[in-house]
Amino acid sequence: MSIIFFGTPSFAVPSLEALLRSGEDIPLAVTQPDRPGGRGHKLIPPAVKEFALSKNISVIQPFKMRDPEFHDRLRSLDPEFMVVAAYGRILPKEVLDIPSGGCINVHGSLLPKYRGAAPIQRALLAGESITGVTIMKMDEGLDTGDIILAKEISIDDADTSQTLFERLASLGADALVEALGGLRSGRLKPHPQQGEPSYAPPLCKDEGRIDWSKSSRQIFNLVRGMHPWPSAFTFLGDERLKILKASLAEGSGAAGVIESISGGRLLAGTGSGLICIEELQPAGKGPMQAKAFIAGRKIREKHDKFS
Repeated sequence: MSIIFFGTPSFAVPSLEALLRSGEDIPLAVTQPDRPGGRGHKLIPPAVKEFALSKNISVIQPFKMRDPEFHDRLRSLDPEFMVVAAYGRILPKEVLDIPSGGCINVHGSLLPKYRGAAPIQRALLAGESITGVTIMKMDEGLDTGDIILAKEISIDDADTSQTLFERLASLGADALVEALGGLRSGRLKPHPQQGEPSYAPPLCKDEGRIDWSKSSRQIFNLVRGMHPWPSAFTFLGDERLKILKASLAEGSGAAGVIESISGGRLLAGTGSGLICIEELQPAGKGPMQAKAFIAGRKIREKHDKFS
């Protein structure tokens, strides 16, 4: 029997690739419509679409989840499972009821923590030290279905949303193949989620503004969680700056004040501790190292201040 795959961004590609590698029959991939992007606003296909077409898998990109023709197309394939990995839309009951074995979701957190659209970023923003992936049977709720399998990993200080996406995508792909095998053999039995749920709504750009009264650790986590999109940001005078990379530093200083630019290191005070800004991007310009940024400006230590 076949599997219909639902997914959109690069996070989903390793799961689709793992299914193919394990010998699964994937006659169809469902992904979101192409979106305009870049300076020319050209239509850009989702990562799943590009990968699926490269493997000669048919692709459809429905605009509406309740379209009867879309449902008929899914039913015509008589799927055993539908696998969903970062598809980006809620599936209605009419779709969830189609596969004989149910709909299986690859979710980037240890449920019931961080239900929702941005579990990886929210875990970083919250300063979590452990996260993981959950393979679950989908129901009509928001990531409320029974758990088939969960795998955890540690979060390192070097992690950003981008690197954690990559690590969890790989972990999720392996866990998915293991979960399907366990379901078919009866070795794995779905069980209800346990514990207090938390939620991970989508990020918005305004959340990236740095509040310098917060601790250096909180600001460090903001920079990591917001990278590469939408990016943490601040202002130096009237100039808007994206903060792309930062690290924790020893010492203390006044919140937002540039305490030192010695040796090309840009150290700023926070509500508690110092933070070292390593890479930033002024509005309308490309990313640059702190040393290059300092060289192009007359910055006064212990006087100029981020806001």
